[in-house]
Amino acid sequence: MPTKKQRRRHQKARRHEYEYVYVDDDGNEVEVDPTELRAAKDGRREPRPQKAGGGSSSRPTGRKGIEPPSWRRATRRAAIFGPLLVVAMMLFNHKLPLVQQIAPAIFLLAFFVPFSYFTDSIAYRMYQKRLNRRESASGR
Repeated sequence: MPTKKQRRRHQKARRHEYEYVYVDDDGNEVEVDPTELRAAKDGRREPRPQKAGGGSSSRPTGRKGIEPPSWRRATRRAAIFGPLLVVAMMLFNHKLPLVQQIAPAIFLLAFFVPFSYFTDSIAYRMYQKRLNRRESASGR
């Protein structure tokens, strides 16, 4: 159940008059008939009208999905993060011999790769669950 604040925001959004326009093939703005908008809200989804500002229609408008976890991506991340870690260890431990400066960085990278893969797998599972819930909700 929506809170009082959410109900007020919803009512406020419904009070305003919005102007919807299509941009036809010639580049002219054509107003949308209000009955078409109501039909779209009733459950039959139609393509959204394009904004008057134009823009690239070839560019996808949705978010990029989360890719499945891979060891290659985890090691690539470690390859990017590794030199930064080695430099940081060398700066912080500048009084120690070179081997003792680099060894902790290698040790930390050995934990970073599996941890990165594990984090990716959790994010991917959460994304899959969200997609399944969205599909089951739209199928009702």
